[in-house]
Amino acid sequence: MKLGPRGLARAKVPAAFDGAAAAYDRLVGANPGYHEHLRLSARRMRLPGGGAGLTLLDAGCGTGASTAALLSAAPKANIVAIDASGEMLRQARAKSWPDTVRFVHTRVEDLDEGPFDGILAAYLLRNLDDPDAQLRRFADLLRPGAPLAVHEYSVADSPRARLVWDAVCWSIIIPAGRLTTGDATLYRHLWHSVRTFDGATAFEDRLRRNGFARVHRETMPGWQHGVVHTFLGDAPGTRE
Repeated sequence: MKLGPRGLARAKVPAAFDGAAAAYDRLVGANPGYHEHLRLSARRMRLPGGGAGLTLLDAGCGTGASTAALLSAAPKANIVAIDASGEMLRQARAKSWPDTVRFVHTRVEDLDEGPFDGILAAYLLRNLDDPDAQLRRFADLLRPGAPLAVHEYSVADSPRARLVWDAVCWSIIIPAGRLTTGDATLYRHLWHSVRTFDGATAFEDRLRRNGFARVHRETMPGWQHGVVHTFLGDAPGTRE
Protein backbone atom coordinates (compact mmCIF):
# COMPACT_ATOMS: atom_id res chain seq x y z
CA MET A 1 0.00 0.00 0.00
CA LYS A 2 1.26 3.45 -0.95
CA LEU A 3 2.12 5.95 1.76
CA GLY A 4 1.47 9.66 1.41
CA PRO A 5 2.68 12.55 3.59
CA ARG A 6 0.19 11.55 6.32
CA GLY A 7 0.81 7.83 5.88
CA LEU A 8 -1.85 5.53 4.46
CA ALA A 9 -5.07 6.77 2.94
CA ARG A 10 -7.43 6.49 5.87
CA ALA A 11 -9.81 4.12 4.04
CA LYS A 12 -6.91 1.62 3.78
CA VAL A 13 -5.95 1.63 7.46
CA PRO A 14 -8.33 -1.20 8.55
CA ALA A 15 -6.92 -3.51 5.88
CA ALA A 16 -3.39 -2.75 7.04
CA PHE A 17 -4.39 -3.70 10.57
CA ASP A 18 -5.97 -6.90 9.22
CA GLY A 19 -2.57 -7.90 7.88
CA ALA A 20 -0.78 -7.14 11.15
CA ALA A 21 -3.37 -8.59 13.55
CA ALA A 22 -1.77 -11.98 14.20
CA ALA A 23 1.50 -10.40 15.39
CA TYR A 24 0.08 -7.24 16.91
CA ASP A 25 -0.08 -8.35 20.54
CA ARG A 26 3.53 -9.58 20.43
CA LEU A 27 4.73 -6.25 19.08
CA VAL A 28 2.88 -3.99 21.50
CA GLY A 29 3.73 -6.33 24.38
CA ALA A 30 7.39 -5.46 23.80
CA ASN A 31 6.60 -1.77 24.39
CA PRO A 32 7.30 -0.99 28.07
CA GLY A 33 4.25 0.56 29.63
CA TYR A 34 1.86 0.00 26.71
CA HIS A 35 -0.83 -1.78 28.70
CA GLU A 36 -0.31 0.19 31.92
CA HIS A 37 -0.62 3.47 30.04
CA LEU A 38 -3.95 2.40 28.57
CA ARG A 39 -5.13 1.48 32.06
CA LEU A 40 -3.96 4.88 33.29
CA SER A 41 -6.04 6.66 30.61
CA ALA A 42 -9.08 4.58 31.56
CA ARG A 43 -8.61 5.40 35.26
CA ARG A 44 -8.34 9.08 34.42
CA MET A 45 -11.96 8.98 33.24
CA ARG A 46 -12.86 8.71 36.95
CA LEU A 47 -15.87 6.51 36.37
CA PRO A 48 -17.90 6.16 39.58
CA GLY A 49 -18.76 3.00 41.45
CA GLY A 50 -16.63 0.68 39.37
CA GLY A 51 -18.89 1.51 36.43
CA ALA A 52 -22.00 -0.06 37.97
CA GLY A 53 -25.02 0.78 35.81
CA LEU A 54 -22.88 2.43 33.11
CA THR A 55 -22.55 1.59 29.42
CA LEU A 56 -19.15 2.48 27.96
CA LEU A 57 -17.76 2.57 24.44
CA ASP A 58 -14.27 1.42 23.50
CA ALA A 59 -13.87 3.11 20.11
CA GLY A 60 -11.15 1.42 18.06
CA CYS A 61 -10.58 -1.53 20.38
CA GLY A 62 -8.08 -3.39 18.18
CA THR A 63 -7.10 -6.70 19.74
CA GLY A 64 -8.71 -5.73 23.05
CA ALA A 65 -5.91 -4.02 25.00
CA SER A 66 -7.96 -0.85 25.45
CA THR A 67 -11.02 -2.96 26.27
CA ALA A 68 -9.09 -4.69 29.05
CA ALA A 69 -7.96 -1.29 30.30
CA LEU A 70 -11.54 -0.01 30.39
CA LEU A 71 -12.68 -3.19 32.12
CA SER A 72 -10.00 -2.80 34.79
CA ALA A 73 -11.17 0.77 35.50
CA ALA A 74 -14.88 -0.09 35.42
CA PRO A 75 -15.32 -3.83 36.12
CA LYS A 76 -19.06 -3.46 36.73
CA ALA A 77 -19.84 -1.59 33.49
CA ASN A 78 -21.28 -2.85 30.23
CA ILE A 79 -18.69 -2.28 27.49
CA VAL A 80 -19.31 -2.07 23.75
CA ALA A 81 -15.97 -2.49 21.93
CA ILE A 82 -15.83 -1.67 18.22
CA ASP A 83 -13.25 -1.78 15.45
CA ALA A 84 -13.19 -1.52 11.66
CA SER A 85 -10.61 -4.32 11.31
CA GLY A 86 -12.23 -7.74 11.29
CA GLU A 87 -8.95 -9.52 11.97
CA MET A 88 -8.09 -7.35 14.96
CA LEU A 89 -11.55 -8.09 16.34
CA ARG A 90 -11.05 -11.80 15.76
CA GLN A 91 -7.94 -11.63 17.95
CA ALA A 92 -9.87 -9.71 20.60
CA ARG A 93 -12.84 -12.09 20.65
CA ALA A 94 -10.54 -15.10 21.11
CA LYS A 95 -9.62 -13.85 24.58
CA SER A 96 -11.56 -14.44 27.77
CA TRP A 97 -14.14 -11.76 28.58
CA PRO A 98 -17.09 -11.43 30.95
CA ASP A 99 -20.60 -11.32 29.50
CA THR A 100 -20.65 -7.56 30.05
CA VAL A 101 -18.20 -7.03 27.14
CA ARG A 102 -19.54 -7.09 23.58
CA PHE A 103 -17.50 -6.71 20.39
CA VAL A 104 -18.97 -5.11 17.24
CA HIS A 105 -17.36 -5.01 13.80
CA THR A 106 -18.04 -1.52 12.48
CA ARG A 107 -16.35 1.68 11.47
CA VAL A 108 -16.72 4.20 14.26
CA GLU A 109 -18.34 6.57 11.77
CA ASP A 110 -21.14 4.03 11.22
CA LEU A 111 -21.90 3.18 14.85
CA ASP A 112 -25.63 3.36 15.53
CA GLU A 113 -25.68 2.57 19.28
CA GLY A 114 -25.75 4.76 22.40
CA PRO A 115 -26.06 6.80 24.44
CA PHE A 116 -22.93 6.04 26.43
CA ASP A 117 -21.76 7.02 29.89
CA GLY A 118 -18.15 7.29 28.77
CA ILE A 119 -15.98 6.75 25.68
CA LEU A 120 -12.35 5.67 25.46
CA ALA A 121 -10.76 6.21 22.04
CA ALA A 122 -7.18 4.93 21.88
CA TYR A 123 -5.01 5.57 18.83
CA LEU A 124 -8.10 6.28 16.73
CA LEU A 125 -8.64 9.94 15.82
CA ARG A 126 -5.49 10.40 13.73
CA ASN A 127 -6.57 7.41 11.61
CA LEU A 128 -9.87 9.01 10.55
CA ASP A 129 -10.55 11.22 7.55
CA ASP A 130 -12.58 13.74 9.56
CA PRO A 131 -11.67 13.85 13.26
CA ASP A 132 -13.82 16.95 13.80
CA ALA A 133 -16.95 15.18 12.58
CA GLN A 134 -16.14 12.19 14.78
CA LEU A 135 -15.62 14.34 17.88
CA ARG A 136 -19.00 15.97 17.27
CA ARG A 137 -20.49 12.50 16.90
CA PHE A 138 -18.87 11.41 20.17
CA ALA A 139 -20.42 14.43 21.89
CA ASP A 140 -23.82 13.34 20.55
CA LEU A 141 -23.29 9.72 21.62
CA LEU A 142 -22.43 10.65 25.21
CA ARG A 143 -24.91 11.40 27.93
CA PRO A 144 -24.75 15.01 29.19
CA GLY A 145 -21.52 15.62 31.08
CA ALA A 146 -20.13 12.13 30.39
CA PRO A 147 -16.37 11.82 29.81
CA LEU A 148 -14.38 11.24 26.64
CA ALA A 149 -10.79 10.03 27.00
CA VAL A 150 -8.61 10.16 23.88
CA HIS A 151 -5.42 8.17 24.40
CA GLU A 152 -3.12 9.36 21.65
CA TYR A 153 0.35 10.23 20.44
CA SER A 154 1.02 13.95 20.04
CA VAL A 155 4.56 15.23 19.46
CA ALA A 156 4.20 18.38 17.34
CA ASP A 157 4.58 20.78 20.30
CA SER A 158 7.83 19.30 21.59
CA PRO A 159 11.19 18.97 19.79
CA ARG A 160 12.25 16.43 22.42
CA ALA A 161 9.11 14.34 21.88
CA ARG A 162 9.65 14.37 18.11
CA LEU A 163 13.26 13.23 18.52
CA VAL A 164 12.21 10.42 20.88
CA TRP A 165 9.41 9.36 18.52
CA ASP A 166 11.71 9.31 15.48
CA ALA A 167 14.38 7.34 17.32
CA VAL A 168 11.97 4.73 18.71
CA CYS A 169 10.18 4.29 15.36
CA TRP A 170 13.21 3.91 13.14
CA SER A 171 15.35 1.89 15.55
CA ILE A 172 12.67 -0.38 17.09
CA ILE A 173 9.06 -0.19 15.87
CA ILE A 174 9.56 -0.23 12.09
CA PRO A 175 12.33 -2.89 12.07
CA ALA A 176 10.37 -5.05 14.51
CA GLY A 177 7.22 -4.73 12.41
CA ARG A 178 9.10 -5.73 9.27
CA LEU A 179 10.77 -8.67 11.03
CA THR A 180 7.53 -9.93 12.59
CA THR A 181 5.11 -9.47 9.69
CA GLY A 182 7.36 -9.17 6.65
CA ASP A 183 5.87 -5.76 5.84
CA ALA A 184 6.64 -2.47 7.59
CA THR A 185 3.90 -0.46 5.86
CA LEU A 186 1.62 -0.18 8.89
CA TYR A 187 4.50 0.86 11.14
CA ARG A 188 5.79 3.44 8.68
CA HIS A 189 2.20 4.73 8.57
CA LEU A 190 2.30 4.95 12.36
CA TRP A 191 5.40 7.17 12.17
CA HIS A 192 3.89 9.44 9.49
CA SER A 193 0.47 9.69 11.12
CA VAL A 194 1.88 10.70 14.51
CA ARG A 195 4.36 13.15 12.97
CA THR A 196 1.54 14.96 11.14
CA PHE A 197 -1.10 14.81 13.91
CA ASP A 198 -2.17 17.78 16.03
CA GLY A 199 0.09 19.14 18.69
CA ALA A 200 -1.29 18.68 22.18
CA THR A 201 -2.50 22.29 22.46
CA ALA A 202 -4.12 22.14 19.02
CA PHE A 203 -5.92 18.92 19.90
CA GLU A 204 -7.25 20.41 23.13
CA ASP A 205 -8.54 23.31 21.02
CA ARG A 206 -10.11 20.81 18.62
CA LEU A 207 -11.97 19.15 21.50
CA ARG A 208 -13.32 22.51 22.71
CA ARG A 209 -14.26 23.57 19.20
CA ASN A 210 -16.34 20.41 18.83
CA GLY A 211 -18.34 20.88 22.00
CA PHE A 212 -16.33 19.37 24.86
CA ALA A 213 -16.01 21.13 28.21
CA ARG A 214 -13.41 20.94 31.00
CA VAL A 215 -10.80 19.89 28.47
CA HIS A 216 -7.35 19.03 29.79
CA ARG A 217 -4.55 16.56 29.21
CA GLU A 218 -2.24 14.37 31.24
CA THR A 219 0.83 12.66 29.81
CA MET A 220 2.46 9.31 30.52
CA PRO A 221 5.49 8.29 32.59
CA GLY A 222 8.60 6.67 31.13
CA TRP A 223 9.85 7.11 27.59
CA GLN A 224 6.36 8.11 26.44
CA HIS A 225 6.36 11.22 28.66
CA GLY A 226 5.34 14.06 26.36
CA VAL A 227 4.76 11.57 23.51
CA VAL A 228 1.51 9.84 24.54
CA HIS A 229 -1.23 11.74 26.36
CA THR A 230 -4.69 11.28 27.78
CA PHE A 231 -6.87 14.06 26.41
CA LEU A 232 -10.00 14.44 28.55
CA GLY A 233 -13.21 16.34 28.03
CA ASP A 234 -16.83 16.16 29.08
CA ALA A 235 -19.81 16.13 26.75
CA PRO A 236 -22.03 19.24 26.86
CA GLY A 237 -24.41 19.38 29.82
CA THR A 238 -24.25 18.31 33.42
CA ARG A 239 -23.50 14.75 34.45
CA GLU A 240 -26.30 13.13 36.44
